[in-house]
Amino acid sequence: MAQLRTSPRLPERLTSRRGAWISLAIVLVVFIALFGALRGATAPVGNDAAPPSSESAGASAILAEFPDADEQSVLIVGSRADGAVLTPEDLAAIDALNPVLDAQTGHAATGPLPAEDGKAAVTITPVTVGEDNAATAQVIKDLRATLADQSVEGIGLQVTGGPAFGADVTSAFDGEDFTLLLVTILIVAILLIATYRSPILWLIPLLVVAFADQLANKVTAAVGSALELQFDAGIISVLVFGAGTNYALLLISRYREELQFSDDHRAALASAWRKTVPAILASNVTVVLSLLTLAFAVIPGTRGLGISSAVGLLIALAAVLFALPPVLAVGGRKVFWPFVPKPGSAAEQGRNWRAVASYVVRRPLVGLGAGLALLAVMATGLFGTQVGLDQVEKFRVASESAVGLQVLSEHFPAGESQPILVVARTSEAQSVLAASSDVDGVVRATVTGETKDGQWSRIMVTGEYAPSTPESLALVTELRDVVHAVPGAEAQVGGATATDLDARAGNSRDLLVIAPLVLAVSFVVLLLLLRSVVAPLLLLLVNLASAGAAIGAGSFLSRVLFQQEALDLQVPLLSFMFLVALGIDYTIFLVHRARAEAHVVGTRQGMINAVAHTGSVITSAGIVLAAVFAALGVLPLVTLGQLGLIVGLGVVVDTLVVRTVIVPSLFGLLGDRMWWPRSIERDGGKDDDDKVGEALHEEEPVLVG
Repeated sequence: MAQLRTSPRLPERLTSRRGAWISLAIVLVVFIALFGALRGATAPVGNDAAPPSSESAGASAILAEFPDADEQSVLIVGSRADGAVLTPEDLAAIDALNPVLDAQTGHAATGPLPAEDGKAAVTITPVTVGEDNAATAQVIKDLRATLADQSVEGIGLQVTGGPAFGADVTSAFDGEDFTLLLVTILIVAILLIATYRSPILWLIPLLVVAFADQLANKVTAAVGSALELQFDAGIISVLVFGAGTNYALLLISRYREELQFSDDHRAALASAWRKTVPAILASNVTVVLSLLTLAFAVIPGTRGLGISSAVGLLIALAAVLFALPPVLAVGGRKVFWPFVPKPGSAAEQGRNWRAVASYVVRRPLVGLGAGLALLAVMATGLFGTQVGLDQVEKFRVASESAVGLQVLSEHFPAGESQPILVVARTSEAQSVLAASSDVDGVVRATVTGETKDGQWSRIMVTGEYAPSTPESLALVTELRDVVHAVPGAEAQVGGATATDLDARAGNSRDLLVIAPLVLAVSFVVLLLLLRSVVAPLLLLLVNLASAGAAIGAGSFLSRVLFQQEALDLQVPLLSFMFLVALGIDYTIFLVHRARAEAHVVGTRQGMINAVAHTGSVITSAGIVLAAVFAALGVLPLVTLGQLGLIVGLGVVVDTLVVRTVIVPSLFGLLGDRMWWPRSIERDGGKDDDDKVGEALHEEEPVLVG
């Protein structure tokens, strides 16, 4: 990778007077062709939480064979706003809604069934679910609208239960992808304006990355449909905007510097492209390969996100390398107005960064101790961290189904909202029923139907615990042990709570498998890039410590500031993967430059020069990426908000602490030993000024902030 070379004429072809226009035409034709060919592409729907091989998935497949498989029950919970006991008149008024419900759903409603304390009543009505989550969400929406038109004075009615929870998750994203895109664009625009201080320049990378995002949206939808992937398109947009903007910042920063030494802006741009491409490619390859390790995940959403995000980042890379340079070439030097760089205008860059790096490199134990102490304090947030949210906790803003479940739990056995479903061979159904009924925590068990061929029976088990709580998960485990022991029953336990139990096991397995793969990918990339053993090993350990600290601090802040007692299931793995892969990005940008400088001025001084020259641009890139991830907080699901908080915090810490303090301290402490088993040979025969100037214009890649 360190020996990567591109066609010697490609940069000139992208930036020459004629070549720039030809390149733009080719890019435009490719974009229009792909966008047109894929205009009807839509990503497959679905959000399977558990592995396809899990017991709950197997039970779900059998349940789909029942004649009423397209029917599920929703619960309508009624209670007085003042918390008083429901009067006979109240119950009669709720009962009067049944004909309306029957007409709306096409099924007979049962109830209202009053609670023992008399303060709530529940009506059970089956609904025919749609072919996908969106269709089911519309069914629930229509049902709620009907109830709103038939309101009962003094009585609050909430529609809850399994279909209602799924509908609320789907409805929570109505218009939210557009909101996320708008917020992301606004954040990137503001930060680019602050970085470039130009009313023109910020528009160019923003437009290029925005086009890349739109194309990535279509391509990933087509890939997802072809491979039957499940993924969140919002996260892909965040990655495309974040990574694409980072690549653009690095290229334009180097272009600005080259303009201070060249009268020909096209030659300066070609030189900048040639010298930054290897580092940008190394960065992209690291993240893409890390994302592709998610293909080994058993959770469908995690696997789909990895593959589709890798495709999106490759499109972002292509846009920055082949669309951005021609646009800059056509715009010329004036796009930097009012601060137009001119030959001979170069001033000492990164004076403040140089001062910080000099202090850290010359007092490495102080910097290393302070940096590691900060990471250790942040990592203490890992103590007490729990993983797994129940259904109520998944929403940042309480949904109607969550409110209904809370009311239900206060007055009825909480398991009423989502019963456990057991399928067993019909010949042994009564034995399974008897065994299930004897399990502690089971309120009742009932045989509720058979498949058309009579081979399988369905047993509905109602527990006394709220879905997804530790007690309900333990009940599923015990229930499985009991029904599996019934000879010949071939019983399988499914339903929402069983699915959650299997999802937790699947996510734990994915973390144990994927995390080492991500570390291995990062180590190999650093090994090839730096051609050293010591530096990649130490840098990876520091990056690992930084990722753990960010997850700990993010978990602590979630508990203290947002009263979120646990992280959602996918957050630890996705946070770790993004933090390690993206953190290695900034390490690549810094240390590759330090290695180039070390050949001229030695390892310690080379690191000081590298921090001075890359400090501004890497910090800008880090802030942009952190802010873009933070934009996930506008979405209504706690999962994405937690992911945005942890990754955003981790990127800031990696940019300002790891890259500025800890890594330079390690180089100051070890010096040339960082490059073992190879050695750094300094060029001779020139004074330091000549050598640094030579490094600026001959070594590659070189990144300047």
